[in-house]
Amino acid sequence: MRTETRLFAGVALFFLVTDVIYTVWSREPAGIAALTVSFAMAALVAFFFGRVHRRDGARPEDRKDGAVADRTGPVDFFPPHSPYPVLTALGAVLAALGVVFGLWLFLLAAGVLLAGVLGLVFQYADRDSA
Repeated sequence: MRTETRLFAGVALFFLVTDVIYTVWSREPAGIAALTVSFAMAALVAFFFGRVHRRDGARPEDRKDGAVADRTGPVDFFPPHSPYPVLTALGAVLAALGVVFGLWLFLLAAGVLLAGVLGLVFQYADRDSA
């Protein structure tokens, strides 16, 4: 996590410097607010990664002698044939079209999307008990 901490700290530093220069130069409130929020979000992510790194220590990816096999674990279950991703995508497309063409299509899309998402979630819910 050390690399991620440094990356996001650099992004936060960039937004801070840009925010200060923008504040002095333009004094436009919307841009100042956007850059300040961007700095705050990047700093928050950097802080989180730093805390996780201090708590958990170095990961295999952080070590120079780390190998791919150091991080591998058991491979999980992947469903072979499922109609629910297609149903979910259809619901998302219909929802986008519903924003354009009217509430009636959006409500229909919400039902299709809900059916697809619930199907994805509960399709193999009882797999562990079998």
